[in-house]
Amino acid sequence: MAEPKTKYDRQLRIWGEQGQSALEKASICLLNSGPTGSETLKSLVLGGVGSITVVDGSKVEVGDLGNNFMVDESSIGQSKAKCVCLFLKELNDAVKAKFVEEYPEELIETNPSFFSQFTLVVATQLVEESMVKLDRICREANVMLIFTRSYGLTGLVRISVKEHTVIESKPDHFLDDLQLNNPWPELMSFAEAIDLNVQDPAAHKHIPYVVILVKTAHEWAKAHGGALPSTREEKREFKELLKGRRIAMDEDNYKEAIDASFKVFAPQGISTDLQKIIHDSSAEVDSNSSDFWVMVAALKEFIANEDCGEAPLEGSIPDMTSSTDHYINLQKIYQAKSEGDFLIVEQRVKNILKKIGRYPNSISKATIKSFCKNARKLRVCWCPLIEDEFNHPSLPALQKYLTDEDYSMAVGFYILLRAIDRYAANFNSFPGQFEGGMDEDISRLKTTAISLLNDLGCNGLTLTEDLINEMCRFGAAELHSVAAFIGGIASQEVIKLITKQFVPMCGTYIFNGIDHKSQSLTL
Repeated sequence: MAEPKTKYDRQLRIWGEQGQSALEKASICLLNSGPTGSETLKSLVLGGVGSITVVDGSKVEVGDLGNNFMVDESSIGQSKAKCVCLFLKELNDAVKAKFVEEYPEELIETNPSFFSQFTLVVATQLVEESMVKLDRICREANVMLIFTRSYGLTGLVRISVKEHTVIESKPDHFLDDLQLNNPWPELMSFAEAIDLNVQDPAAHKHIPYVVILVKTAHEWAKAHGGALPSTREEKREFKELLKGRRIAMDEDNYKEAIDASFKVFAPQGISTDLQKIIHDSSAEVDSNSSDFWVMVAALKEFIANEDCGEAPLEGSIPDMTSSTDHYINLQKIYQAKSEGDFLIVEQRVKNILKKIGRYPNSISKATIKSFCKNARKLRVCWCPLIEDEFNHPSLPALQKYLTDEDYSMAVGFYILLRAIDRYAANFNSFPGQFEGGMDEDISRLKTTAISLLNDLGCNGLTLTEDLINEMCRFGAAELHSVAAFIGGIASQEVIKLITKQFVPMCGTYIFNGIDHKSQSLTL
């Protein structure tokens, strides 16, 4: 067997050893082992999840051979859960795998405590009634839950967690943490010691743009009553001031300063997202509070008392045109400030832990350091109960989606995926599932969908005939291509939840295979 660091080399570069360790400790339960569920688990098994449990009471039928690559002719008549489990085990022998030959709906009804043993449950192809019951069970047991479903050329993914906190959100684009508009004394002193009017051309073109901007912003503020550029005209004037300080047209450092001048114009202090987090009621901690909220409480104290309303400094600087000495010294100043901020937050964390009756060193240095480094990028996700979404969705949002041409297909599929469950409860089959009577199925589905819309408060609104016709043509088919796509999306969200890295989807993800579009609905 390959060494873990070699085996998982590529993904370790994305979520690191800490993320991989979280995956290897995770226990995943899959409900229903059709193609959607099997494809979801396949990606997780290959990624090195700790253990899997496949729950399915059905037997492999001939029809399964056409859409589930994890069964073959020799599997016909055997337990589907067993066959899929054995296949997945072959993909990664480091993963513990077992199966339960029982229908998920029966397990939800008769043995709800079964689910409390897992880190996360992936529930596939469940009807609405079972989804609501399972959601309640997992919430009470504090088990993360993901619903997935593929149906013809559409599908959905929906996460359900009480609360999900993310330290390493890893946004694609985020402003460098340089504090050019609010420099601390050591950075200001370093900048002041460098002469922007030096006559040596080589020295002039190797002044770091950080220094150029800090000094120019300081001079601007002195001349404007302490205020930095805010209007379009002031920003243009500030850039002209930078251009006027060049002594040659080939000075890349001044070009970098002009390009980065927007960092000076950025508002001081913390973002509105971070303000919401530190002022959340959970930041008033007690002995039952999670480590995350204890650190948020310490961060709140730090921002209020230590650093002019700023979050702890990350401590890294981007590459820039500079002399080696200037760059190294600048790097040391940022690193020293970052380390100093960490030590202050660490002490505040210890004080809070002691105050609430917990061991002061119960949160590791590495965790606090990571928290400080990512303090500006913290995220907290709250997902409403699926029962609340089903019974009391946001009416303005739903009406907006229904009347918005860009979202009409996505919300149409969302409504129809719910309507087919009502249809099945009333007629003991899904629309178009059996040959003959298609016109009657279409009429019945249309009536069911309109009834659902009326129940949700969307009286007078309807769905297009074409979409209803297509839903009936799907005939409850679970196409492998769509199932593989939905399974890939679901496994990606599982990894986000388990590693607590990147920000998971908080709405209902809808895949529209007709138009090749994916959209998220927040209801």
